[in-house]
Amino acid sequence: MKTRAAVLTGPHRPFEIRELELDEPGPHEVLLKMSAAGLCHSDLHIVDGDNVVRFPIVGGHEAAGVVERVGPGVTRVAPGDHVVCSFTPACGVCRYCSTGRQNLCNSGATILEGSMPDGTFRMRDEELGEIGAFCMLGAFSEYSTVSELSCVKVDDWLPLDRAVLVGCGVPTGWGSAVNAGAVQPGDTTVVYGLGGVGMNAVQGAAHAGAKYVIGVDPVPFKRETALRFGATHVFATAEEAAATVTELTWGEGADQAICVVGVMTEEVITDAFNVIGKGSTVVVTGVSNPANLTVHVSGSDMVFNQKTIKGTLFGSSNPQYDIVKMLRLYDAGRLRLDELVTARYTLDQINDGYQDLRDGVIIRGVIDYSK
Repeated sequence: MKTRAAVLTGPHRPFEIRELELDEPGPHEVLLKMSAAGLCHSDLHIVDGDNVVRFPIVGGHEAAGVVERVGPGVTRVAPGDHVVCSFTPACGVCRYCSTGRQNLCNSGATILEGSMPDGTFRMRDEELGEIGAFCMLGAFSEYSTVSELSCVKVDDWLPLDRAVLVGCGVPTGWGSAVNAGAVQPGDTTVVYGLGGVGMNAVQGAAHAGAKYVIGVDPVPFKRETALRFGATHVFATAEEAAATVTELTWGEGADQAICVVGVMTEEVITDAFNVIGKGSTVVVTGVSNPANLTVHVSGSDMVFNQKTIKGTLFGSSNPQYDIVKMLRLYDAGRLRLDELVTARYTLDQINDGYQDLRDGVIIRGVIDYSK
């Protein structure tokens, strides 16, 4: 069949809208009609050359849609089901899935190559040849053939143009605070970066009972928005935040520092390491070019003050459980999703949407396939 999709042919180039050939679903595969796709900074990492992928590739890894058809052997979903896709698949039986770490599933080894788990591709173009699908999803396509391991069935009364956000940004941010950071009632938590992921780190820390949730971002719009998501204090600079943390904690330091800036730098991690107190944790969620060494801190400070620096993928969440859980929280009015969506775009407007993201004028943009 044919599908229109946003294709990247190399780094530092805009998305191109092309009509591609799409294979029907094979064994354990699902054909999805996309309802919505989130504009996440991780796709900008492809554009900027920070994520090393195989080109050409269809972008998009925050996806929600309706199952059109299924291939042989599919048991997780059926035609007509509403699904949110996890950007990392979960087989359920590998070493990591079976020990409660679905976000590290071995089936996700090919997500940057854009191939299915068996190394083959489902999209192609007459000129470009085989086309990858970022994170095995290719959400910036009207239709996509995906692995059933990436699909999470959700309640069909939930609006997919908001449910889509729990495919990446919401659990990544929320889990960075709640799971990886282990925020406890009464804690002081600092969040560096208040975009689509950072805003959810803020509401996760607030939900977990942090006494103070301190947001740091140079963009006034994002700081103002963070106050509505549970931040108690917001600042434009790390220096301002550090001074307030010292005052609020009587010099003890923060309990967690969550680093969720769009492009991670050594400066951010150093600021985070310096703002936490004894026995406290820095969580590194944002990424940069793999060649950049961004963690340089005093080993003595780490040892004598028993500080921890840890990375997290998908907020250390288990997608098959946590995606449903977060949507149930949303349905109960306990999780903000509607307010995260600050702009909607058609597929043809995708480059405009990413320019808005670069300019800091949106928290989360969504490609709405109904438009």
